[in-house]
Amino acid sequence: MKAARYTAPDGDAFYKALRKRVNQYFKENNIKKTGNATLYIKTVLLFLLLWVPFALTFVFADLPWYLYCGLWTLTGFGMAGIGLSVMHDAVHDTFSSNRKLNNLVGHFSMFFIGGFAENWRIQHNHKHHTYTNVAGVDEDIKSPIPALRFTPDVPKRSIHKFQFLYAWFFYGLMTFMWTSSKDVKQLLQFKAEGFYDGRNKAYRRELTRLVVWKVSYYLLYLGAPIVFTDYSIWLILAGYSCKHFLAGLTLSAVFQPAHVTTRTEFPKIEADNTIANSWAAHQILTTQNFAMKSKLFSWYVGGLNFQIEHHLFPNICHVHYKKLSPIVQEVAKGFNLPYFQQPTFASAIYDHGKMLYDLGRKD
Repeated sequence: MKAARYTAPDGDAFYKALRKRVNQYFKENNIKKTGNATLYIKTVLLFLLLWVPFALTFVFADLPWYLYCGLWTLTGFGMAGIGLSVMHDAVHDTFSSNRKLNNLVGHFSMFFIGGFAENWRIQHNHKHHTYTNVAGVDEDIKSPIPALRFTPDVPKRSIHKFQFLYAWFFYGLMTFMWTSSKDVKQLLQFKAEGFYDGRNKAYRRELTRLVVWKVSYYLLYLGAPIVFTDYSIWLILAGYSCKHFLAGLTLSAVFQPAHVTTRTEFPKIEADNTIANSWAAHQILTTQNFAMKSKLFSWYVGGLNFQIEHHLFPNICHVHYKKLSPIVQEVAKGFNLPYFQQPTFASAIYDHGKMLYDLGRKD
């Protein structure tokens, strides 16, 4: 894949000024940019939310179907929370200042989500963060099925007229695809795009790890309940489905309203393989915050309601985003750049739904 180049006629003055202010904040407060005790305590709590309900399905042998599926649903909340608050920081190398610990936590937490850390690094860290909302490059706005349209650059179909209604169902299927076919397809895709050029040994290692990871995941979450409990296979599959649907819907509902909105832009790569802006200004124009005053919500979603701060500083842990927000707003205003935000999570969901509606009707 040939990298497109950002053009910054002002010498990227906005980002230089912003980085100076942010670095000053960390220096004056004598704190690290990586995780702290708050993050580590949350990590333990979220893993307990994932493991305890799952363990209880083995402890209690004759739960009614609604309690059984309810326990699985709680694991879905834990699964999504780990993805948002633990895995995300670890794979960005911001969970800890220790790179080896980041790598360990990233792979460990990704296993329990059913994904694959190396694919996520390429899809999210490289593609999404570098080319946010750029069709054909940003994997996060690449529709998994023809029935969904997330960008004006994708041809409109008649079925898209109703996507604002049915998109939420497909969002719930996100981690189903993640744990089954998506990672395999992505690894092959990334190899074809050149990410493993000259690294055949690394590719074979990741392919082997991917197969082992997937088999182990299914043995844990389907094989173990079938072998070690007396619940029917159909009820186990129902519980497993509840977990994944809730997790997929939660993850999508947090990530999608940050970029596919009525105000964010969808820049194009020009014929000369450039993007007509600086990278930092591009992040501002393609990203939206929401529910910035909700402490509990921000805690659970790993500060990803502060997406602007995250996209401008992906090398800084989410526990710092709220304090960085006023700095970003002030500097952005000084450079006549917008700061898109929605007051609540509900308003962000509504705005995303409206964008899906508009994309279903406008070319």
